[in-house]
Amino acid sequence: MRQALAVFAGKVALFLTRLRGGGSAFPGFVALKVAPNLLSRAFAGVPEGVVFVLGSNGKSTTTHMISELFRGHGLKVFTNPTGANLPQGVASALLPQVGLSGLVKADVAVLEVDEAFAEDLAKMLKPRFVLGLNTQVDQLYRFFETERVGKMMLDAMALARSVAVGNADDPFLCTIDHVVAEAAVDKPEVRYFGVAENVIAESPNGLLNAKNFTAAASEVVSKKRSRHVEVVAYSAEKTTLSTQGSLLDITLPAAGLHYAMDAAAAVAIAQSLLGQRWSAEKTVTAFGAMKPAYGRGEVLPFGETDVQFVMFKNLASLQLNLDSLTAESGPILLAIDEGTPDMSWIYDIRFENLPRVEIITGDKAWQMATCLAMKGVSIGKVEPDIAAAVDHMRSLIQPGLKQTWIVNYEVTMIARRLIGFGELETRSS
Repeated sequence: MRQALAVFAGKVALFLTRLRGGGSAFPGFVALKVAPNLLSRAFAGVPEGVVFVLGSNGKSTTTHMISELFRGHGLKVFTNPTGANLPQGVASALLPQVGLSGLVKADVAVLEVDEAFAEDLAKMLKPRFVLGLNTQVDQLYRFFETERVGKMMLDAMALARSVAVGNADDPFLCTIDHVVAEAAVDKPEVRYFGVAENVIAESPNGLLNAKNFTAAASEVVSKKRSRHVEVVAYSAEKTTLSTQGSLLDITLPAAGLHYAMDAAAAVAIAQSLLGQRWSAEKTVTAFGAMKPAYGRGEVLPFGETDVQFVMFKNLASLQLNLDSLTAESGPILLAIDEGTPDMSWIYDIRFENLPRVEIITGDKAWQMATCLAMKGVSIGKVEPDIAAAVDHMRSLIQPGLKQTWIVNYEVTMIARRLIGFGELETRSS
């Protein structure tokens, strides 16, 4: 009864938030207040179990990749597609996809999960598979240090019921085998994905994973880990993965070495869950048809041209996205607002691959402009008002000349609405 009441209250709240434009985790907050056990009951009967995706960067993209791989193998998938990864966000994603029973009717659930809540949610939802993507400098105002974030993810990964998949190139997450070996209770199998050394060396700034300065870390980290899936070649939107003794040539949904790494992680999870059902042919087909995740290289029509959204939230995500820019990126809008509270890290970014920005916008536009001017980047205009900046980019439209908008998460939502695309939270699934 309480479960049904929680779903009903949440659906009412969802309807009301959609009337004002959507994009809110409030419906999930309401539902969880009525029934705190809503999530554990909702996912308890999912036949193939629950998959968690953790990481400082790449969670949404990899969650999307895994979901599409499972769908390509014929499974019905539940996921939280917009990066709403706190408990209330997961609950909000749940509401439009369930009846009053509150039960998920899917073969498998693939959930992007916030690092700070990962261990508690793992104890609640008992995921069969937990993937750790990377530990990078992110949200220091919230987490204080990367060591804390690494431990959060490792603790959650060790709670996987079947397989924990870690990044062999990440100084924190490559130690999951050591963490699992010391665990006193059920121990999941450990698998790894990674990127070949020569491929990393060819990248202008590597992978930008955080260094591990914890006690005795050097001895544990230096151990060579066998990779179940490895990126052995990368170029623009193409990558080659080595897996199960063969090579897999796939097309990525967006350009960037970080997307190739995410693809390797997604394939490792797909193989872990599907076992003998995994098909190389279906995997290649799924990637070939795959569209970018929300805001992560997403291309949307903009008048007589297209605009590609390139989202960033920290040094690593912005740097790796800048490294992937090409001459075909077209006129560039760069935006940052108060959704990025501390932007001091911006001065550590290398902007060599960004010679000119047409307009800088958002609440912190002048701070960003000061940094870019010091770095020698040519700036066309500074306009803090996002709507006015979008109008300026509209005046620059040339048929066939794509635009690229490099934006943080909050600006992504605003800018998408300004060109006619409501949030995914406003649509029923």
